[in-house]
Amino acid sequence: MLEIRGRAHLFCDSISRRDFLRVGCLGLTGLSLADVLRLQEAQAATGRQSGGNNKSVILIWMPGGPSHIDTCDPKPEAPSEIRGPFRPLESSVSGIQISEMLPRQAKIMHLCTIHRGMTHNHGDHFAAAHWMLTGYPGSNAALQTPRYPSVGSVAARVLGPKVPDMLPYVVMNDGGFGYHGAAYLGAPYHPFRTGSESYGREGPPPPIASTADLKPAPGLDEPRILRRQHLRRDVESLRRHIEQSGEINQPRWCRDQRHALDMVLSGKRHVAFDLSKEAPQLRERYGPGWAENALLARRLVEAGARFVTCNIGCWDDHGNIKGAMDSRLPRYDRMVATLVQDLHERGLLKDTLVVCAGEFGRTPRINAGAGRDHWPQAGCVLIAGGEYRHGQVIGATNRFGEHPVDQTLTPADLCAVIYHHLGIDPEMTLQDRSLRPIPILKGGRVPKELL
Repeated sequence: MLEIRGRAHLFCDSISRRDFLRVGCLGLTGLSLADVLRLQEAQAATGRQSGGNNKSVILIWMPGGPSHIDTCDPKPEAPSEIRGPFRPLESSVSGIQISEMLPRQAKIMHLCTIHRGMTHNHGDHFAAAHWMLTGYPGSNAALQTPRYPSVGSVAARVLGPKVPDMLPYVVMNDGGFGYHGAAYLGAPYHPFRTGSESYGREGPPPPIASTADLKPAPGLDEPRILRRQHLRRDVESLRRHIEQSGEINQPRWCRDQRHALDMVLSGKRHVAFDLSKEAPQLRERYGPGWAENALLARRLVEAGARFVTCNIGCWDDHGNIKGAMDSRLPRYDRMVATLVQDLHERGLLKDTLVVCAGEFGRTPRINAGAGRDHWPQAGCVLIAGGEYRHGQVIGATNRFGEHPVDQTLTPADLCAVIYHHLGIDPEMTLQDRSLRPIPILKGGRVPKELL
């Protein structure tokens, strides 16, 4: 069929290429998939750093703020209302103790670094999460609109995926306090989101695929569902037609249209999401729930994703912190330890940085409800992998875990650690919507002990 000016080109099944390339949510933005690919390519030409690398990041984000004293900064000599219900446990590195609830992580501590000097001054969930995930103070509970792009979106913008046609940035279970989007960088650099949108808010975590994922999104009524079913049927018919006719090889198909069609029809990325490809023994070693998310994250970076974020639980334990930690810490322990060990065994750990963090720590003193409240003055971050030095603790808090007394780590410093691993120059500027140059980061530094 010939291209007709002023009319949408129709395939033999009467579905226009315009409609076809707007499969899914891209149509809501008015951009076709081919438009987005062209935009990404144009922006890459002016912004993407030369000399692509094989570095990637897996961020284990703990929304709500995990207690540092009950995880990686135990205070066994403090009074009971401060030291909490758990005893310290010796790790694989002499002199490093963590919570007795983290025995698997204790065994792989030689592959990790704990920074006990995490600190800032925002006790608001949204403001703290925005700062931690972007390196910039910005949004808050009253004004939740993201002002700056997340580290994952910056990585997608500057570096893109490690291999062509792979998703550069994936976020799993984005339902907690977090700012994982692209802000002024625009829609092409938002993450691909998968999993539950209310993860960790109510009850135990859902599996990778759950009945919650099958529920229609808000505004997706029966007629729209039927239209999507019809569109899917038409896409399958289109696939068969193209395979038989070879039409995609005609000169009128531009490179971006071929690329867009391949992304929708080929299923290349689907393989990375298919956990059935893993050996049953390894799947059993990871286990269900959070650890299964970690296995998926490993598959994604192995397949070429640049940045993967796993949101796990809600750590906002204002009451009954012992009950919450008894339920949550074994799952967190298994997730992180199995992931780090698996990456190490596969020779992927040097190229993959694993970061475990939340927006802040919790109050050293247990409150009247047997919980701990917000405490941005002190917190912990666990780091593994990359070409950093490990088997160490950096920083320290005072004897009650109230504030750092040695080697602080700010949100900008944490982002600098991530950017340094990825080979991104933090002084590089990106343009906001008014075309002003904005530095990727201001003031962050990598702790010398890591280098």
